[in-house]
Amino acid sequence: MIRKSSEKQVERKPAPFNGTGEIQMASILNGPEEMQGKGRVFAQTTVFPGSAIGYHIHKGDGETYYILSGRGRYNDNGTITEVGPGDVTYCAPGEGHGLECIGDEPIQMIALILYE
Repeated sequence: MIRKSSEKQVERKPAPFNGTGEIQMASILNGPEEMQGKGRVFAQTTVFPGSAIGYHIHKGDGETYYILSGRGRYNDNGTITEVGPGDVTYCAPGEGHGLECIGDEPIQMIALILYE
């Protein structure tokens, strides 16, 4: 399979988990069916300046962010750390996280959610 950039499912929506502002998700693989039942999200995600994905706890799955560009404040179970290009975050099942975009540039990242 080859999926051209113009064929990606792109969705701009309010930031989830009582976050602020908006995010955009461009699916790399389209949900569990293309992830062979191993996960539910594999997407290039944009967190716009002033926006934040609210803190939330993962149950039954874990999530990784690979930051491509932009800067953010990552909440790792209550510990806040600044993240930027090349950084990788991991939220294991049963743990919590959130991400706020800081500065004038959006955060571009790859988000991957895999089931336990």
